[in-house]
Amino acid sequence: MRLEGIHHITAITGDAPRNVDFYARLLGLRLVKKTVNQDDPTVYHLFYADELGSPGSDLTFFEYPGAQRGRAGAGMVHRIVWRVASEEALDFWEERLRKEGIEAARESGQLRFSDFEGLDLELAVVETDDAPLTADHPEIPAELALQGFDAVRAFSVEPDTSRRFLEKGLGFRPAEEATFELRGEERGSFYIYDQARERGLGGAGTVHHVAWASPQEEHEAWRQKVLEAGGSPTPVIDRFYFRSIYFREPSGVLFEIATIGPGFTTDEPLEHLGERLSLPPAFEHLRDQLEPVLTPLPDSRARESVG
Repeated sequence: MRLEGIHHITAITGDAPRNVDFYARLLGLRLVKKTVNQDDPTVYHLFYADELGSPGSDLTFFEYPGAQRGRAGAGMVHRIVWRVASEEALDFWEERLRKEGIEAARESGQLRFSDFEGLDLELAVVETDDAPLTADHPEIPAELALQGFDAVRAFSVEPDTSRRFLEKGLGFRPAEEATFELRGEERGSFYIYDQARERGLGGAGTVHHVAWASPQEEHEAWRQKVLEAGGSPTPVIDRFYFRSIYFREPSGVLFEIATIGPGFTTDEPLEHLGERLSLPPAFEHLRDQLEPVLTPLPDSRARESVG
């Protein structure tokens, strides 16, 4: 049994329209599902990914309108790293961000910047046999587009407290110092610790949790493995588009193990993903109550800035 790297990453925003503008228009991701937070259905849960809505490319946001900015600290993921194919891709993104007035720090093989709420992002040139997970965008050539996640970086006071749990419990393999690789048959990604001395504060511009990908038939077995490793997983929760368990690893970061499938085409055809509010059957009876209170969003395929 091996987990297939990152399934999705979930963060928090206080402004869904600007969030759509940044991630769909500027970064070129596809809004593949516009739904609600199943634990608080009065707020959005937005999913951005590649053209097919593939695990490994899926960045999601809960919108709490007007939420104060948070601050990443110990026990939190603080940076999201996407793959790109070349230094030429970094040239493209450096110029595209510059035109938007976004400062970026360039090093060999890396470009770092933040979104409008301070979420730390990085593009990294990565050589891999993993299939590139790209979205279609008229302003972004496919060979220069974001290709899915390579890593997340988390803050920890004492990373070694997590080593045994990650390696023996979840099958991570040690790479460089404080770096762990999780690789399955199809995909892989990295989990990297940076030192932190203080706790963070959740809010807009912070990561809520990171999910790792499990084949559907192995999901219950992974819950048992987490228990045997000393974790405290939730029961399996049916999220309709996938099934989930949640638990904290010893450094405090909230983990999820999510199934690969059924997927986002369960209730929408591929060509129309993300165009309307999608509600799982258990929430459909709330549609008339939810649609008036959810924030109006721009057309995610429109290519003009919302200002």
